[in-house]
Amino acid sequence: MKKFSYAEMTQRNIGFVTSAEQAKLRKSRVFVCGTGGMGGACLQALARAGVSEFEIADFDTFEVSNLNRQVFASLSDVGKGKVEVTRRKLLDINPEIKIKVHGSDWVKDIDSILKRCKLVVNGMDDIAAGIHLYRRAKRFKATVIDAYTSPLPSVTYVRPEDPRPEDRLRFPSRGIGWSKLTADHINGSKLKEIEYVMVHSSSAKAVDLDVAAEMIAGKRSRMSFAPMVITTGNLMAFAAVAHLLKRKPTTDYRGYFFNPHEGAIERPIKNLVVSTAKLLMVKAFLRSMLKGTSNAES
Repeated sequence: MKKFSYAEMTQRNIGFVTSAEQAKLRKSRVFVCGTGGMGGACLQALARAGVSEFEIADFDTFEVSNLNRQVFASLSDVGKGKVEVTRRKLLDINPEIKIKVHGSDWVKDIDSILKRCKLVVNGMDDIAAGIHLYRRAKRFKATVIDAYTSPLPSVTYVRPEDPRPEDRLRFPSRGIGWSKLTADHINGSKLKEIEYVMVHSSSAKAVDLDVAAEMIAGKRSRMSFAPMVITTGNLMAFAAVAHLLKRKPTTDYRGYFFNPHEGAIERPIKNLVVSTAKLLMVKAFLRSMLKGTSNAES
């Protein structure tokens, strides 16, 4: 087996980054919370870009249903812990990578993690844990790169001074301890995010709305598709690299949506009158969708 060489692995990066920037990436540390779909794709891109220090967290195991989109999932690893498999495969890319792994303990260790890692990639789909992560990130002045629950790839860049998603989108979780959130709080928060996505993007045109209605009603698992999920992870990686190299951010706390069906970037509506009117229509549409799902079940 040929001996590993960091310089040889990253030589084709030069031109996109300078040699000095590559050296900076090598010394950078990133916390990736959730190593499945988006988080795994972002993590792989950062590792291949030359980032050499990570803390990763996930308490789940790989399942057959993960094979459709998660870059570290393979049939031989079904049933195995995601962080253990991910760590092994990252070391297959770069055996010099330093990796600290966390399971469900990351929640109680989040303060110490954020003291070490000032850049966080949120790859979770756990609303309550995500709220906790954002609150602590503000306290420890860490930046969070994230994405919306959206059928279109998206990316957000939330600095410590930026509003938290729960405040900006008016989640019902505000003012409540994250561990005390009920199913109603979580579902209400999820609905607020879906409303935002529908108001500010053409996401509704990208999916089967009957299937989407079942998902919103909690009768179907969240939809995920490899091109969407992996593209989102790569957009997160671009934002992470820009941050680590102190380049101009590729986005902000409101984010943007990439529409691959039309080759277009969709940014949040700035006109309050227009966005408010559209929100009223979206709320009515969602009520109709959920009512239709309820009637079909009865």
